Amino acid sequence: WNWTADVFHAKSENEKLRQQVKDLRQQAILASQAVEDRNALRKLLGIKRARAYEDLISTAVTAEVISNPVSQFDQTMVIAAGRSSGIQVYDAVITDRGLVGQVTKALRDTALVTLLTDKESAVTAKDQRTGAIGIVRHSQGPEDLLFLDHVFKNKVVNTGDIVVTAGKQSGKKLSSFYPRGVPIGQVTKVGQTDVDPFQDVQVMPFVDFTSLDVVLVLASKKPRPQMP
Repeated sequence: WNWTADVFHAKSENEKLRQQVKDLRQQAILASQAVEDRNALRKLLGIKRARAYEDLISTAVTAEVISNPVSQFDQTMVIAAGRSSGIQVYDAVITDRGLVGQVTKALRDTALVTLLTDKESAVTAKDQRTGAIGIVRHSQGPEDLLFLDHVFKNKVVNTGDIVVTAGKQSGKKLSSFYPRGVPIGQVTKVGQTDVDPFQDVQVMPFVDFTSLDVVLVLASKKPRPQMP
């Protein structure tokens, strides 16, 4: 009887120890996530204090991501900030790594953001090193690859170059909704054909669009029309 009682007691102690290990592991995971969240917020706050975008924005709004894209065909997400925070349609959305996309619908306390990986997205961009201008669009494939389109063959673009938003171009009447100098990605491939006047420039985005928790909205100084 004593032996049987000892066995049951040992099993009970083992179960308690397993539960304690499980609880400690969960606490460690939560603590690690909290550190990551604090670091992300610290980086975003650093961007908010920067003067790089002050020519176009009145304030930078930190917003939590409520929902991420449900599929590769729906490249939108919802954030927990809207018109009550000064956010408008066409405001640029970024992270500490680079450009995320653009606000396409703003409600009182939430907003819809269309990602740069959406097939309808496009942004005037340039090679940070050479100044070659083009338009960044999403590729037609399943991967989150971008292309810098409409770069003429006489312009220099090399693998490894950084692509950033071009902003409003000097002498151009058409204004850009994006501030200049926001990082987009890095050139991974450059090619061309005999018949096409433009180069084929492939860009790997800096932002991981599948794991966004917190973003920064660059709220514009100018009032903008609301999309239907």
